[in-house]
Amino acid sequence: MKDVAGKVAFVTGGASGLGLAMAHAFTGAGMKVAIADIEDTALEAAKLAFSDSNAEVITIKTDVTDRESMAQARQKTLDAFGKVHVVCNNAGVALNGNIADMTYSDWDWVMKVNLDGVINGIVTFINDIKSHGEGGHFVNTASIAGQYGMPGLSAYCASKFAVVGISETMRIDLADDNIGVSVLCPGIVSTGIGSSERNRPDEFGGTESPAMTPRDGSATVAGQEMDVMEPAVIGDIVLCGIQNNEFYLLTHKEFRRPLENRAQEIANAFDTWEEYRKSHGT
Repeated sequence: MKDVAGKVAFVTGGASGLGLAMAHAFTGAGMKVAIADIEDTALEAAKLAFSDSNAEVITIKTDVTDRESMAQARQKTLDAFGKVHVVCNNAGVALNGNIADMTYSDWDWVMKVNLDGVINGIVTFINDIKSHGEGGHFVNTASIAGQYGMPGLSAYCASKFAVVGISETMRIDLADDNIGVSVLCPGIVSTGIGSSERNRPDEFGGTESPAMTPRDGSATVAGQEMDVMEPAVIGDIVLCGIQNNEFYLLTHKEFRRPLENRAQEIANAFDTWEEYRKSHGT
């Protein structure tokens, strides 16, 4: 979608962090944006942020885990703008801790937001984008934690690995419909995801316990200090990814070596088990 001016984007988790950065990048390119978010104060702040501009933006309180809420958000977007071209399934939460300590509530909360939220965004909008015939694009926010396992992030990694897998399949399934797909896999970005518990419903454990607890050790990967990016950088990358139909949006180069090591281990496993079969005559 080289020419995005006048096109309509729907962004979940759009009132702060990465989602708000996407909204700013999109409006800067002449797009119309529906900002969907569950947090009232963030929605008010986002509305105020665009109030003095000529940007065409609406804000919609939306729970991505609730399919009826998503359906209502879809209708409000169509009522305001007529069509949807770009869907950014961006809403997400984070939770850390040893896998032995994860409760059913922990797993359910993370998977409902991070995985079901993406599924709901796809199902809600995919036929609208196919039917208008103007092409479109999905951006699914995963994480670098969707590329390899990380200690203390079992539920988070599981949800983000799933988003990567869905996105890889979407790219194939939707290619003939002129619908592009990007999967965003950032490292650390300066957002509020570390305090995700502020939006944790009582049915999934409530807001009493912090979602992310500090871990011992320096913030390094493969011997390098981790780069904490500003959301605006990611917003611009997402826009570029849409315009150039780039699939993998891998933003933090310090994670390249762990990904290469994982890929090599997988490749080596084919050799290991081929040799096993030969030596055992199977």
